Amino acid sequence: MRTVKVNKKGQATIPAEIREELGIKEGDELAVKVIEDKVVFKRVPTILELSGTFSGKADVTALKKEIDKMR
Repeated sequence: MRTVKVNKKGQATIPAEIREELGIKEGDELAVKVIEDKVVFKRVPTILELSGTFSGKADVTALKKEIDKMR
């Protein structure tokens, strides 16, 4: 486990090795959530990364619901 400091703007830097492991790049969006006493970040995939994910598995309405859940 690594520790990082929070600056006066409330920002903390994600260590390079963790960004590399998770494929996080400059400009990527991260979803953030509090779970009990933890702050959890999850990389939000781009629309291009999601293309084909639901091919043949869902109708348009179901697909829109899934996209809304990810936002």
